This record gives sequence, C-alpha cells and structure tokens, in this order.
Amino acid sequence: MSMSDPVADLLTRIRNANMRNKESLVLLSSKIKLNIVKVLKEEGFISNWELDEKGKFPQLTIWLKYVDNFPVIREITRASKPGLRLYKKGKDCKPILNGQGISILSTSKGIMSDRKCREENIGGEVLCTVL
Repeated sequence: MSMSDPVADLLTRIRNANMRNKESLVLLSSKIKLNIVKVLKEEGFISNWELDEKGKFPQLTIWLKYVDNFPVIREITRASKPGLRLYKKGKDCKPILNGQGISILSTSKGIMSDRKCREENIGGEVLCTVL
C-alpha cells in the first residue's frame, strides 16, 4: 500500500491513540516521521520513542505522555498539505498559544520546532502544529 502523506498518517495515529488513552503506538518508520517524533520528545509532548530495525521494515514505537489521565497533546493538526504548502520566514514564526504549543517546521537545517527557528532566524515549511 502506498502512502501519499506519511506526516498526516503519523499525526492521525497519534491523535487516535490519544483519544483511546493508549500508552503507546507502533508504526512504520521513515526519516521524516523519526525527526518529527524527536522534536515532540525534545519539546515534552511525548514521553519516549524507540526505533526497531530488526525486521524487514523499521518500526517506530512512540510512548504517549499523560498528566492526571489527560493527554499532553490536546490537538495536533497538519498545517502544510501536499496540495497546498505553507511556508514561513524565521521572523514570522510566532509562539502558538503564548508558548504552550509549537509548530514543527522542515528547514534547510532539518526538522525543528518554531522556538529553534526563531533562535536561528531560519524559516521553512510548516509541517504541523501541536497544542
């Protein structure tokens, strides 16, 4: 089965696991998914992740984070879509919800959060927003 948008698939799986209060989820890995998950871990939205490369296809396991039985990720949405790309300059990356949320951008220096983009004054394609 071919997948036209692996980022949207990742976000949908995280959203569905959050709604069902799952502890973890397992999905096929790719470089972009792995980098997005690394940013989510750095920013404190997930508790951990693990890459299993034993089988034919690498699998990514993500452990979701909960506080008092409420998910830390309240909302995760795709900003830039394959049919309509959304780009921002470094100075235009404003904090989401007064710093409670983040945007994840694909830049020339890799995938990073809007906080790092503001620090380095670098822009890119806005992949998703997380609240």
